[in-house]
Amino acid sequence: MDQSNRYSDLSLKEEDLIKNGGHILVAYTMTPVAGVGYLEAAAHIAAESSTGTNVEVSTTDEFTKGVDALVYFIDEAKGIMKVAYPNDLFDRNVTDGRAMIVSFLTLAIGNNQGMGDVESLQMQDFYVPPRMLQLFDGPAKDISDLWRILGRPIKDGGYISGTIIKPKLGLRPEPFAKAAYQFWLGGDFIKNDEPQGNQVFCPIKKVLPLVYDAMKRAQDETGQAKLFSMNITADDHYEMCARADFALETFGPDADKVAFLVDGYVGGPGMITTARRQYAGQYLHYHRAGHGAVTSPSSKRGYTAFVLAKMSRLQGASGIHVGTMGFGKMEGGKDDRIIAYMIERDSCQGPFYHQEWYGMKPTTPIISGGMNALRLPGFFQNLGHGNVINTAGGGSYGHIDSPAAGAISLRQAYECWKAGADPIQWAKEHKEFARAFESFPKDADKLFPGWREKLGVHK
Repeated sequence: MDQSNRYSDLSLKEEDLIKNGGHILVAYTMTPVAGVGYLEAAAHIAAESSTGTNVEVSTTDEFTKGVDALVYFIDEAKGIMKVAYPNDLFDRNVTDGRAMIVSFLTLAIGNNQGMGDVESLQMQDFYVPPRMLQLFDGPAKDISDLWRILGRPIKDGGYISGTIIKPKLGLRPEPFAKAAYQFWLGGDFIKNDEPQGNQVFCPIKKVLPLVYDAMKRAQDETGQAKLFSMNITADDHYEMCARADFALETFGPDADKVAFLVDGYVGGPGMITTARRQYAGQYLHYHRAGHGAVTSPSSKRGYTAFVLAKMSRLQGASGIHVGTMGFGKMEGGKDDRIIAYMIERDSCQGPFYHQEWYGMKPTTPIISGGMNALRLPGFFQNLGHGNVINTAGGGSYGHIDSPAAGAISLRQAYECWKAGADPIQWAKEHKEFARAFESFPKDADKLFPGWREKLGVHK
């Protein structure tokens, strides 16, 4: 049934919708199946996303028609459609009247993903008006809180060198703590990899006291604060809180140096919001394991990595992994820097909408996935700044000298970029960075041809 008369109004102007502030706006790329008109399919999407279905129903009244989602723009040649969702469509909390990402996804990425008259449908961007923005939690902590702990300026405090305990599966308690200590002698920030939690060979209640001891010894030896991001992901709210509570008890006077890592894509928005609200004093580290199932550039459905990151800021993530923008081992390209800009800036133009954040705390871009010191100068040049957390697993533990040397080489790479120096010349004066060339020779050959002769390496 063609419902375009009810669920579309192409006379609506986007600037008026934004000015009035009564709608969340969503931009999709969409292709209908053969034989279905573009506007007809778009209107069906708006219907299924709000008040309608595929037939007229007897319970429809003037009120429900007043909260219809409306297609307000289509470009069939480019496969673009935009929908205006009235604010009143979205569910609110009983407890405090606040908004929730679950409701947004239920409508804007709900039944419309399985419709038989639509070949592909992927959310590319969305706009949140000021009133709705006020109803989302936003981050409680941001990178400035970590800079403060590290004794740096709280504005432009710079690069935080981090790692992930490898191998991915993790280690037994004593080797795990030893690996943490070895990195902390040179670096700032350690995170669990996503499989690491309360494994039978590495129980939390045994490993965490050892990790805290390693942190204290590294702090004593270096005279610098250290940070640990602990995975509290769990199916059950009470289990997640039990892990978090044990960590806070264990780290005691250094509990502010503990971030809580949550696998927010596989765990879902409820897990992120639970951590945000129960532990507002901790940095909330959003790990997006599994997101490529819907956000891959090859996908034709779901939503993009940009959309996922923008939603994470609304939910209250202090930091979220944003890939490596083509400089590491994962999918992505240089233009992915827009993901970082949207979550860290107070005003930013997205792929389709300009978003004002009205002072909502920023979400830190966390960079991981095949990075090492040799890849970082180009990465920073592309991004334009170094106010990120970088968790380099292989880039630290793969360094030819030690994990601490690997951590130092990462910071030296940042300093090289910041100084505008030639990396080869910089290496001649910075040992750990120079040894990264020998540690990662394939990258060195690709990025810096002739490096062996220039650095006097003859093997």
